[in-house]
Amino acid sequence: MGLQLLTVCYLVGSVTFILGLKMLSNPATARRGNLVAAAGMIIAVLGTIFLYHNAETGESLHNYGWIFGGLLIGGIIGTMAAKKVKMTAMPEMVSLFNGMGGACAALISLVEFNHLSAELAAGTTESSSVQSTVLIIVLGLIIGSVSFAGSIIAWGKLNGRVKDYSFKGQNILNLIFLAIAIGAAVYLVINPAHQMVLYIILVLSLLYGVLFVMPIGGADMPVVISLLNSFTGVAAACGGFLYDNKVMLTGGILVGAAGTLLTILMCKAMNRSLTNVLVGSFGGSHKNGDAAAAKAQGAYKEISVTDAAMVMSYANRVMIVPGYGLAVAQAQHICHELEKILEEKGVEVKYAIHPVAGRMPGHMNVLLAEADVSYDKLLEMEAANDEFKTTDAVLILGANDVVNPAAKNDPDSPIYGMPILEVEQAKTVIVNKRSMKPGYAGIENDLFFQPKTAMLFGDAKKVLQDLCAEIKAV
Repeated sequence: MGLQLLTVCYLVGSVTFILGLKMLSNPATARRGNLVAAAGMIIAVLGTIFLYHNAETGESLHNYGWIFGGLLIGGIIGTMAAKKVKMTAMPEMVSLFNGMGGACAALISLVEFNHLSAELAAGTTESSSVQSTVLIIVLGLIIGSVSFAGSIIAWGKLNGRVKDYSFKGQNILNLIFLAIAIGAAVYLVINPAHQMVLYIILVLSLLYGVLFVMPIGGADMPVVISLLNSFTGVAAACGGFLYDNKVMLTGGILVGAAGTLLTILMCKAMNRSLTNVLVGSFGGSHKNGDAAAAKAQGAYKEISVTDAAMVMSYANRVMIVPGYGLAVAQAQHICHELEKILEEKGVEVKYAIHPVAGRMPGHMNVLLAEADVSYDKLLEMEAANDEFKTTDAVLILGANDVVNPAAKNDPDSPIYGMPILEVEQAKTVIVNKRSMKPGYAGIENDLFFQPKTAMLFGDAKKVLQDLCAEIKAV
């Protein structure tokens, strides 16, 4: 009876994962989808704790003190971290939590191999099933370790603790480490008694995870986070195979598949191949910054807050382009206030969202949702580009690379070919930045020097507050 109830729990968990993932595809239902999937996870976890029973050994889970102690400690840490995290730090938290998932998968592989080794020594396991089990174990170990190490480096890069680093022949060294790890894994599958080989695989996988993320520049971090997330899903699915756990298998496959599809979509949004992302070192300031500095752009013009307020007050349509600078200033709420003030004056206001704006997929959508901006006002890149021609004023808040015309006009630019928000088609473009410093990709923005563009320097939150006050006075 207990096993039947556990099967039902796993079925409910699997269904809620699928429904939750489907609901996450729409901003209006995303919050509810997250809660639905979380509820399914709780059901599956509690079902495993109280209903699991090994038919062969007759054993059930009994270390409730350790189990609930771990759940309590992890739950408290996770809740406090999520409540305190700033929206600007959300990408690095996602990367950190994803790394913890990879670490769990790797630890599962280590523990289960030790169990398998003990059974082999005691002669209590069938040799026919050993190789398939070892194969799943080493796959989980390699993928989980790479995901953990890579995610920790990505976390360090996003919060500024780790800098881009590369050296000549690094990609070749990476491939050598990976090839040796795979070769050692094949050897271990054939000769599962050599336990030390497992730890060699672990070390090589961790080294590969570090070295393969180190040279990748900040502009590619959204793609890297998505890719590592898919790795963690696949590693979790390996754990599902090991334990014959249907809900773990389903969840891992869903995360792996969704992460892979998102990675492909992100690459498409940047008009680059995944191979180019992983070996191109795009976004490293050591390379692109020098090129940007050498490029003569001419002069730019500034605009005052009063003049910007006048332009926006008498416009029929205003498009706001949010970027990472908006998140840094925590200005999403005052941005929504500006939107409401303009609408009271009869101005139509919408937001243009680039697929890779911010530092993780969907960063800007989450940022604006936090400020209760209507989902209907958020336009995806294609829809926004269709409307820029009839837009009177565009207000760019901290966005840089995703509005750079060099992606269309300069074949020598590192971002050439990347689809962008074509803001230059609007009648007037107002760019809010702290300074003329290049953006996250480390390259100069041609938009800033165009005749229709005016620079409005200052912290986004302070500038928006001043704009609101000036527009009210118009």
